[in-house]
Amino acid sequence: MKKFLTIISVLSLLSISVLRAQTGKVYDNLSLPSKILKSDRKFAVYLPPDYETSGRSYPVLYLLHGSGDDQTGWVQFGEVLNITDKAIANGTATPMIIVMPDANTGRRGYFNDIKGDWNYEDFFFKELIPFIEKKYRAKTDKRGRAISGLSMGGGGTLMYALHHPELFSSACPLSASVGPLTFDDAKISMRKANPNLADTAINTYYNRHSALALVNSMPDEQKKAIRWFIDCGDDDFLYEGNSLLHIALRKKEVTHEFRVRDGGHTWTYWRASLPKVLEFVSDAFHQF
Repeated sequence: MKKFLTIISVLSLLSISVLRAQTGKVYDNLSLPSKILKSDRKFAVYLPPDYETSGRSYPVLYLLHGSGDDQTGWVQFGEVLNITDKAIANGTATPMIIVMPDANTGRRGYFNDIKGDWNYEDFFFKELIPFIEKKYRAKTDKRGRAISGLSMGGGGTLMYALHHPELFSSACPLSASVGPLTFDDAKISMRKANPNLADTAINTYYNRHSALALVNSMPDEQKKAIRWFIDCGDDDFLYEGNSLLHIALRKKEVTHEFRVRDGGHTWTYWRASLPKVLEFVSDAFHQF
């Protein structure tokens, strides 16, 4: 009987060890120094279950939070650890590194400020990506990078992919803030914070930070160089911009996935979106 109980105990310990080995890890209070932003910048990272035991490199998904959250948003509310572990375990997602930067400290947002004194987008491409690719065993080619985000982070996803289609294989904006829908909208919103801005400065900024303007103006081969997955709930207050973006892409004959599900601008909606995002970006990571 004692021998039987010992065997059971050993098997139980082995089962626990296997389960632990199949769990990824999240570190949500990491930082890197930024010369561009003149401060230390926080980020969170998800490492897949076999990261510590393998010697290979992994594709990277940059996952952007929304307004009011920080690098812990997708960790705490988006349940990125449990959802990604499950997707990898059931085979719908390939093991990947997920990087979640903080865009809520100092100033809020993913773009360079129009006045040129807070260049977050420059930080992202010139400092964050090189840092991640040096610190972690990350793939460094276009196929091995993808980007996604919600709300404000969905806007960041659109702008980063449209500004640098040579760097990302897939882009998945969720409930995205697509930027001003018209130049007049841009003038109204931007002059609230900067009353003395000239029309020419606003026009330049609008043309670079409106997804609709970019889709209509940039070369077709650049738009088509990205695999697009756009997802927005039918009760979301950002439905108009996302719908117009879908229509603009259709008119330009840019292949993309457009999803409208029941739901609003909520974490309940985005948690349900994340498994689809992981599956979509994995199609490119797998070299479909």
